[in-house]
Amino acid sequence: MHRISVASDAPALVLAIPSAGREHDVELADQIAEATADSCPGVEIRIGYLNSVTDSLRDALTSPEQDHNRERPRQARTTTTTAPTAVVVPLLAGSHPALDSQFAGAVAHAESQVMLAGHLGPHPLLAGALHDRLSEVGLARASRARGLNIAAGANGVLVVADRGSQAVSDAGVTAVLLAARLAVPVLPASLGDEESIAAALGRLREAGATHPAIAPCLIGPETNPSELTALSVALHAPCASPLGSHPAIAQLVAIRYGEALARMSLPAPN
Repeated sequence: MHRISVASDAPALVLAIPSAGREHDVELADQIAEATADSCPGVEIRIGYLNSVTDSLRDALTSPEQDHNRERPRQARTTTTTAPTAVVVPLLAGSHPALDSQFAGAVAHAESQVMLAGHLGPHPLLAGALHDRLSEVGLARASRARGLNIAAGANGVLVVADRGSQAVSDAGVTAVLLAARLAVPVLPASLGDEESIAAALGRLREAGATHPAIAPCLIGPETNPSELTALSVALHAPCASPLGSHPAIAQLVAIRYGEALARMSLPAPN
């Protein structure tokens, strides 16, 4: 398990969930936050939903001290530090044009200084998590580099990212790592982009993978599950589950938080 040590006055870790707080997303966020706490002992962890009236990301970026200051006369408010009070870690495996813009906007309008951490991927841990999800539904052997389960009828993998060209590029790194583990062709594509999916399928066929399985390089809240179901039906391809609360996700949240803290401590360039 990845574990980091931080000072007692370290910024809060705000887990930013790209949804309005659907019941399933709330349960998932709680699971990831609880697992992240094991990797970041002593760190205050908050959860904020991007498009929610309650438990919103804006609320999560407001510290109790700021709430107290709102009740004081304006002239009595003072700012004693410019150090970030929170690090926002988006619950995204890779780039997402629309969601990235919304997260950046929320951080820019925060009432205190806040740092936005990077996406969870690309990272080798994601390749391992995708391998696990494939093996859970019988599409890959659990042990590394033993190939796909032929009985399942799949001989390649389509790694689906959400969404846009940068997301495909991010997922491409993970796809290369997954291919090394499974010893079969693996290519990335963008969910909702028919051209991207068709191009990836064409390249898989050229590589001899005529019956691919689908591995969503998604955590869950950022997309509608029905899209994956529709894609699976349209391609006649079995689909693994999204990454969800796989242990790798909490580890990556802690890693991105730790990287943000490291950037804070670097001296400013001359």
